[in-house]
This record gives sequence, structure tokens and C-alpha cells, in this order.
Amino acid sequence: MTPPHASQIPVVVLAGFLGSGKTTLLNHLLRNRAGNRIGVIVNDFGSIEIDALTVSGQVGSTVSLGNGCMCCAVDASELDTYLETLTRPSARLDVIVIEASGLAEPQELVRMVLASDNPDIRYGGLVEVVDAAEFGATRERHPEIDRHLTVADLIVLNKTDRVSDDDLLRVREAVARAGGRGAVISAAYGRIDPEMLLDPVLRPDEDDLDRQLSFEDLLPEADRTHDTHLHAAYESVSFTTDVPLSPRRFMAFLDSRPEGLYRIKGFADFGAGDRDNRYALHAVGRFLRFVPQSWGRDEERRTQLVLIGSGIDAEALHKELENCQDHGQVTTAGPELGQDATEGLVPGQDATEELERSMWGVLRYVRQPDGDEA
Repeated sequence: MTPPHASQIPVVVLAGFLGSGKTTLLNHLLRNRAGNRIGVIVNDFGSIEIDALTVSGQVGSTVSLGNGCMCCAVDASELDTYLETLTRPSARLDVIVIEASGLAEPQELVRMVLASDNPDIRYGGLVEVVDAAEFGATRERHPEIDRHLTVADLIVLNKTDRVSDDDLLRVREAVARAGGRGAVISAAYGRIDPEMLLDPVLRPDEDDLDRQLSFEDLLPEADRTHDTHLHAAYESVSFTTDVPLSPRRFMAFLDSRPEGLYRIKGFADFGAGDRDNRYALHAVGRFLRFVPQSWGRDEERRTQLVLIGSGIDAEALHKELENCQDHGQVTTAGPELGQDATEGLVPGQDATEELERSMWGVLRYVRQPDGDEA
């Protein structure tokens, strides 16, 4: 298998029981995507793809089927075929969303994404949409929903405008008991902040005159939505440092990251642990992956991270990240190897070898060409 590319496209699985509001949420993302180009795959049941028709015409770039629909109705055997098309450079996509059928097993779609041989994608998380007004009745009829909540990376309590504050609290508590460690946010009409799923698009070298108009560009000004932050109950933490990180301390931080911390993205500098590379970090829910990237010739060496979650302690997270810095390291060649590398050395043990050992925790999450983790 070809090694993964540094700029892999995240594939987000959007799931939820029938009528929970998945398509409404998807349409909200498509109308408020801040320049991101979104590809959509619809995993629908039945001969008439209603969901596919609903989002038709609002997608930046997807596969065009024989019936003219802009979306893809897909089964397990077709997924890699569509992903191959959607990840072509000509599509210039920033994210791919798979809208699961309300009767689908979302963990199966997640498994398919993780098992894909496509080197241009990465898992972008499982978003489970819950109808807050119907949760109790739906759960009683379909107890398997608890299993879906357990594997979700982000849980969206939708239609909160239809329940009282007391009922919403009871639903949140029930979801928390049934779910795993996923972040939980509330929404009405599927209006979550797109930043939860979409990274900002930065293409400074792109000529605006040559850029294809998006659906967002074509909307009349009166129809554009500018209140995207109204229903977003989440916190964001930014962390930048030019001090190399201790691989051991940083991995300990990642292994113990709190519930509700949905996404971590950015770049980590491990200094003498690997002088040739910075490590692009992608974490969603409990999923974690590093991608080594060569430093540019004149690139300033630093760590830059953004953490997004719901119910997290931003100040505490920032302090924990500060504690991951290894002030004993130097970023230029020399005898100093950092305090973590030399702590606990037995007489005669090579400090360089021990520093390399400290990177093992990181390398476990680097995908190898054969598809296995290091």
C-alpha cells in the first residue's frame, strides 16, 4: 500500500436514527462552509434516494451518477471506488462526509473507512445526531442506539428547541450514561458550528478569479446564514511553542485526554527525538495518528496545536501542554539530549538510544506502508 500523504482528506461519518436531522445538519454545513469544498456520499436504502436528492446541488464537488444526482449512493463494495474519485487532485476537496442511512450500523461505515487502502484519506470522526424530543421513545424501540452512542466521537443533541430545559437535561444525562467518551453539543435545526468538522481553507497561492464558485457564493446575501456560532457549545484551545515537546510527556497527555475533547489538530516538534521531521497530528475522539513531514529549509521549528471540545477546561489543558515542553532539549546538533532522554539511565547506557526509545510511543501511531501501525 502507498504511504499516506501529508495532506489527507478527512472522511466524516454522519449518522443518526431516522428523522434525527442528519440531512438538515449536512445542509447547514454546506451552506456555511467558509470556503471549504465538501464531497458527500449518501448511504441510503431504497430505490429512491430521498436524502441524496435533498442535498443535490449543494455539494462543491462529488461523483455524478447516471441519474444526474450530485451525490453518491454507496454500499460497502463501492466505497473505495467513490473515495478514489473524490480524492483526485482535480476535485480539490477539503472534507468528505458520508451520510449514513438512519437504519445503518455506523460502526460498520467507520470500519470501512479505517480499512480503506486509499492513502489520501484519514478518519474524520463519527458524528451521531440524536433527536432530543424523541430520544426516549426511539431508544425504547431501538436499544441498539446505545451502541451507536458508545462509538461516536461527537454527539449532536438536535431539535432542542422542541424540549424544555428540564427534559433536555434528562436527555443529556441519559446520553452521557449510554455513550462513551464523545463530546456532546446541543443544536436546533442542525445548526452546529462548522468548525467542529471543517478546517479553515488557506490557499494563499490560489487566484480567486480561477476558483470555482461554491454554493455559498451563489446564495443571495439575504439567504446566507451568519449565526453559525449561535448553537455551538464548545471550547477551543490554541497552543504554540518553540520549545520542543517531550515525546513521553506529550504521549501521556494524549493517552489521558479528557472526555469531551473531540479534536486535536496541528504539528508537534519533538526536537532531538527527530530532527528531520515535524509530526502532523490528527486526533478525533479516541482515534490518533501522526504523519511525519520534513521540515522546510527555512521553516521555523515550533509546535502548533488546536484543541476543540465540549465541557473541557481550557486553562487546565493549556497548562498540561506547557508541562509537555522539554526545556532541556536543544534544537541544534549538540551533546544535550534533553532531560527526559537522560533520566534513569544506567551506567554505560547510550543517551541517544534512550532518546530514540522515547519516540516509540509516537511511532506507534504512524501508519506504515503495509497498513499496520508502527
